[in-house]
Amino acid sequence: MSVQMVLLPVFVQVGLTFALLLGMVFGRRNALVSGETKIRDIALGEPNWPKGATQIANCYRNQFELPVLFYALIALALPLRHADLFIVLMSWVFVVTRFAHAGVFVTSNDLGRRSSVWLAGVLVLLAMWIYFALKILLLI
Repeated sequence: MSVQMVLLPVFVQVGLTFALLLGMVFGRRNALVSGETKIRDIALGEPNWPKGATQIANCYRNQFELPVLFYALIALALPLRHADLFIVLMSWVFVVTRFAHAGVFVTSNDLGRRSSVWLAGVLVLLAMWIYFALKILLLI
């Protein structure tokens, strides 16, 4: 697979992370400008943001949990020349699950749906890691 094909889902995932970062910044700024939150209430990192801003912030922070294993896998698979069609296709499936997870997280925040989508992403990523490990260890 070409480097571009392997890295495109990574770039899309990074784009999601930056979009959530911007959403968090604007949500927090709006809370401060509107007076809904006072600077003294959050100056020392207290969790006193309104619900919407907190949802986006939590979703943003979540992008540094499970996706880190995705980034590590691609960072290993690419230079070792084990980033094949399966890895690329599963990367896209993983990224789609992250978008779905973020969509639920910042809207309804329905824990049942959010957990189901998160678990789907976990299983996809687990399959990717098992496949990669078998390719490396068994040289398939």
